[in-house]
Order: sequence, then C-alpha cells, then structure tokens
Amino acid sequence: MNDAGADTEISYATSFPLPYRVLSLAGIGILGWATNLHGLDALGIDVISTMDLDLRKNTGDSFSSKHNKSAADVYRAVYRIAFAYASWCLLSWILFRFATRSNTVLVDVFGYVPGVTALVVLFVLVCPFDIMYKSERDKFISAIKRCAFPSSMDSSVYFADVVFADIFTSFAKVLGDVWLCLLMLFPGSSMLHPPAGNGLLRWVMPTIMSLPYFVRFRQCIREWSSSDDDSRRPLYNALKYATAFPLIYLSAAQRIVVSDLMDEKGEDAMNSAWHGEHPLFRLWLLSAAINSLYSFWWDITNDWGLELLKPKSSRSSERPLPRRLVLPRLHSGSALLNRETGNESDQLQYYGLRSTLLYPLPVYPFLVFLNFFLRMSWSVKLSSHLHSTDGSITIFLIEVAEIVRRWMWVFIRVEWEYVKKARERAGRLRQASLDDDEPEYELNPPTPELEGRP
Repeated sequence: MNDAGADTEISYATSFPLPYRVLSLAGIGILGWATNLHGLDALGIDVISTMDLDLRKNTGDSFSSKHNKSAADVYRAVYRIAFAYASWCLLSWILFRFATRSNTVLVDVFGYVPGVTALVVLFVLVCPFDIMYKSERDKFISAIKRCAFPSSMDSSVYFADVVFADIFTSFAKVLGDVWLCLLMLFPGSSMLHPPAGNGLLRWVMPTIMSLPYFVRFRQCIREWSSSDDDSRRPLYNALKYATAFPLIYLSAAQRIVVSDLMDEKGEDAMNSAWHGEHPLFRLWLLSAAINSLYSFWWDITNDWGLELLKPKSSRSSERPLPRRLVLPRLHSGSALLNRETGNESDQLQYYGLRSTLLYPLPVYPFLVFLNFFLRMSWSVKLSSHLHSTDGSITIFLIEVAEIVRRWMWVFIRVEWEYVKKARERAGRLRQASLDDDEPEYELNPPTPELEGRP
C-alpha cells in the first residue's frame, strides 16, 4: 500500500475505528430485520405463521411473549430497539470523536470508550430484569440457544431458526472483527492497525468466522435425520455450508505466506505477484469459486424456488395459485399489491421464475443479478488474508453490501416458504372437496343372518 493509501487508512481508522464499524453493522442488521418484517407484513404475507415466530404451541421456551402478537407488534418493537441502539452508539461515537479530536495518539488513549459501549449493550441484552424490551431480548437469546445448543439431533428445526442462522452467516466476518476488537484492547495493541496473529492465535479468527456455517451445517443434518421421507435435499444444503470451511481456512493459511514474504522481502512483499505462483492461492481461488457458484445456485433454485437454473425435466408444471387464496388479507379490503387482471389461474409463467409470484415482476431478475454479483464478492470478504493488501474501507463496504444482500434474500426466501405452505393448504382443500363429493358408505353394514334377532 502506498503512502497516500496508508494515510487514508489511518485517517479512516482514527475517525471510525473498527469497534464502531462492528457496532454499526450490528445496528444495520437490527434495522434490516425490522424492515423485513414490516415489508413482508405490508405485502400481505403472514409472517408469524410462515416463520413459526409463535412457538408457544410447540415449545415452552420464552421465544414467544405471554400474549399473542401480530407482526406489527413485533416489527414496531424491533424498530424501537434499533432506534435506542443507534442513539446509544451514536452518542458514544460523538463522545469518542470529541475526546480524540482526530489525534492518532489519543485514539488509543480513549480506546476504552467503544469497549464500554459494547459492554453496556451486552449487559442490556442479558439483563434479567423486565426493562428495555425484555420480550424481544428473550426471543433473540432463545433463538441463539436453539441454534447453537439444540436439545437433540432429532429435534425440529423451525423455519425462523433457519432464517436466523442464515442471517448470521452473513455476519461471519463481523464475528471475526469482534475478535480483532478484543485484541486491539490488549496493552501494547493499537486501534489504528489490525493486530497480527501469531502461532495458534492466527487460527482463532477463521474458527470464529466458521461458527455460523457450522451451526447451519448442523441444522441441515438435523433436518435430514428427523425427516420422514428419503429426500437428500438437506444433505445437499449441508454440503453448501461445508464449502465455506476450506475457503476460510485456506485464506488464513495464506497469511502465513504473507508473513514469511514480509520477513524475506520487507514491506515490498505486499506488492509482489506471489499469488498466482503459490499453490495455496490456487486452492483458495478454486474453493472461492465452488462456494460462490454453489451458493448462488442454491439461492435461486431452492431458497427462492425459481426455475432459472433447473433442468427442464425437473421444472414444476403446477398452475399459479389464485392470489385471493395466497394473500387473503389483501383481497379483503387492502388495495396494496392488487395486481389481479382477470383469472389469475390463467396467468402465464415467466421464463426462469415460477408459477406463483407475489412481488412485481421486475423484482426477481433484478435480485437474481444482484445476488450473483454480491455472492462473488462475499467469498472474497470471507478471506481474512486480504486484510493485508486491501483497505479497511473496502472491507467495510463489502460487509455492508453482504448485509443488504441478505436483507433482500429474506424477502424472497420467506415469500417462497409462504407460497409452498399456501400450496399445501390448497391441496388439502381440494382433497377435502373431493372427499365431500364421494358417496357415503356404512362402515359396518348389518349382517343378513343377524337381522330380525332381538
């Protein structure tokens, strides 16, 4: 990195150090979840039922509140949490900026300010008292317990936990940044430069980053072991998450190569073209391509139910469900998303999509393209060795882009789950109507020889 780039990085780290970047990304995630719930509810999707957010009928844990809540109650509470969290972090950052006055020396002197800010957030999260949105905090903690510490491998995996764990895979690098922040607070470290891990410490960060993928991998294995059918779909899904492990650890291994080159050539090693010459880089590039392409294919084909990348032989031939059946609330008074033009069952299926679409048509190709582009950069973001050559500004922007990608992913993922459940309901209704039309027969007709006996 040249002197101008280094000066830019130092200035950036002085005004917006890594701990505040982590806090900001967490706040974006909270706000994104609130807008996900709000948008899905506004579009007529029954979020509570589709995502199994009300688990009182299935479990006795504290995931649900004492009373039934509508989707509006949930997302309004999350909005309030996001506002309170953002206000606290913004106040802390303003205090930090006022104390340091863009002085690089004072940045480390007042490095405890973001540390105290994060500790207060953690204390409020686990606080046992009925203050600061305890019901929502309990839901969050219960979701973590169910995902990280399931009661058994045969226990049910709720759709809400699947979405929750998938969201956390998008925060894998953020979890690694938390570890870097802890190292920055140790004596002798600086908030202006990422600490260089030596020995076994260099493997701690990739291990932390791989935890969300391990949780999701185990969920897939649980789904497969508890399923009554012979479908191998959960195993193929587990394979998708398994492809992230080589990518993460091969990247960490490359940091060893970078360290050795710096010992031999000094700082000029960062500008040397060692990447294409080293087998580790080629293996990392192969693992990045496999992870990105497989994840993209799974997103489009399985998580979103689109038929763009399916072979013709496996494409669905189901007719579109009438929107009055899929979105009954919107057809009972709301004018939102009222796109009916006659008989919806006669609507044409657009190429590469699916028979039933609840969002405006341009949304789908746009999100497919954006998902592909961001999936490619996401594998790069999981690569910790690039912190040695790439700017922290770039890494932060890629982290934000991944959170935005996951935010968009949730809309289509929940929509597809809702459509599948609507199809199941429609199938049960058709079966019930057929059963009603069948003639009734006596289960135990009288035996002729017994007739006339008292």
